[in-house]
Amino acid sequence: MTQHPTQSPQFFLTAPSPCPYLDGQFERKVFTHLVGDKASEMNDLLTQGGFRRSQNIAYRPACETCRACVSVRILAQEFTASRNMKRVLQHNSDLVGAMHNAEPSTEQYSLFRSYLDARHRRGGMSDMTVLDYAMMVEDTHVDTKVIEYRRRGPDTFITGKGQGELIAVALTDKMADGLSMVYSYFNPEFEERSLGTFMILDHIARARAMGLPHVYLGYWVNGSRKMNYKMRFMPQEHLGPKGWERYTNEAVSR
Repeated sequence: MTQHPTQSPQFFLTAPSPCPYLDGQFERKVFTHLVGDKASEMNDLLTQGGFRRSQNIAYRPACETCRACVSVRILAQEFTASRNMKRVLQHNSDLVGAMHNAEPSTEQYSLFRSYLDARHRRGGMSDMTVLDYAMMVEDTHVDTKVIEYRRRGPDTFITGKGQGELIAVALTDKMADGLSMVYSYFNPEFEERSLGTFMILDHIARARAMGLPHVYLGYWVNGSRKMNYKMRFMPQEHLGPKGWERYTNEAVSR
């Protein structure tokens, strides 16, 4: 029998495993591969449908008894920074972010390793080697960028990659309708800088400058304290049964 290749992606379902966010829950994921010349187009469609990317895999939760994970995207063109966010920007005014092609470096891995050891020693990524890190950055068939944030001192003139102390890094997909923050990490010694918040604010500014409407933050997990920070960036939209809908929470502290 003759077999004909198909352009439609094949989807697979993982076995249940303990949820990393909610005690007592089990997670399952549906996933597909992002490969070929249509990978970027497929990544756009799947991200708009609530998927996330990890290397050449697009996945989303498919849990049987829980719907706590909600896809979140910031409305970048309408965003206004709060007083606290403006203080974060001021505190990090000595940092310069430069966007590069998705190429790993030993400098990045050293910072990544320090971040994991300080913040996620028992997490699923804790045993990643330099080769694992290189695959995380390079194994992509979509328009992926690395944004390096470097500190400029009084005698430092930053001209490009490799100039100035590397403080934080973001792995980001550039899509037709926005920027999707795949993964970010920073020097754990600079906790007081609120670098996670700073990088999100920088992505919002970049999206606005590019004329893109959205910054995708991945999943907000209702009931998980570690995910509450995503609710600070208003206005935003959540993906529900009726599609993307504007979300407002008057209780969110600005």
